[in-house]
Amino acid sequence: MFNAVSHFFSQLFASYSPEAYEINNLFLDYLVLAGIIVALVTGLVIVGAIRFRSKKRPEEPPQIFGNKKLEITWTLIPFLILVFFFVLTLRAMIEINTPVGNDPKPDIIIIAHQWWWDMRYPGYKIITANELHIPVGKKLLMAVKSADVIHDWWVPDLGRKIDAIPGRTNYTWIEADSAGTYLGTCAEFCGAEHAWMRIKVIAQTPYEFNQWVNNQKQIPSQPNDSTAILGQMLFQKETCGDCHAIAGTPANAHVGPDLTHIASRTTILSGRLTNTRENLMSWLANPQKVKPGAHMPDFRFNKNQLNELVTYLEGLK
Repeated sequence: MFNAVSHFFSQLFASYSPEAYEINNLFLDYLVLAGIIVALVTGLVIVGAIRFRSKKRPEEPPQIFGNKKLEITWTLIPFLILVFFFVLTLRAMIEINTPVGNDPKPDIIIIAHQWWWDMRYPGYKIITANELHIPVGKKLLMAVKSADVIHDWWVPDLGRKIDAIPGRTNYTWIEADSAGTYLGTCAEFCGAEHAWMRIKVIAQTPYEFNQWVNNQKQIPSQPNDSTAILGQMLFQKETCGDCHAIAGTPANAHVGPDLTHIASRTTILSGRLTNTRENLMSWLANPQKVKPGAHMPDFRFNKNQLNELVTYLEGLK
């Protein structure tokens, strides 16, 4: 229990990016000020309660009027505190909101959907979903959009929140100081499955990131297993390509997540389930049971069809 509490407080203000560092420092400054005010007010109340108890001093305490020095003091001190914290806040805002040009070229494009994240790397011509890979120590410009309603991108360890608004593109920076997995979520209520619109940011060394990029740029090899071949035929026959894309096949739609390298992801359904064979089969067998309100239709596959389709998807690495 003690270790869990200790870990919680050690991670409470942990910063893993320059933006998160600025935000946490600003919050701590305000927290210290709030603590001083609480201590001061509490102390004065206690002193007043003891010093002016009715048993000791039944008479009314002396009233002070027109003390200009006192009035100037209690006006000037809060004003100077406000100015000081205004400067700190302005500095933090400048640090986390470095201006971009009129026609910025983002490194990453995030498109929020009900209820998943479309993630694109224009420079590499890569499209993935829900799990964002970034290199450690590199500041990346991220464009955030929405395909339907208002969403909000938030990975606390890596900095600020940013709204995804229909018809508008917002920009923010993302950067990680150290390798690791950073979890986030949609922070704006967006419908029935808002709670399962999770984000996973995987920060890798430049070498590991380049390996991931090279793998994502590859077109998956054609299946050579008879079961997987039947799964590919089923995927095409059941019009799955009307919503999903798989590089190297006729499927080229982006209504739903890109499935080109789905087998390389650790989770499915925006963090709802780990990416296992059993979970894929459960999802395809009854989408509404697994994620109520999801836009995935129920094709009513039988057991053989589920086995074929999942075997095909497992080969998309």
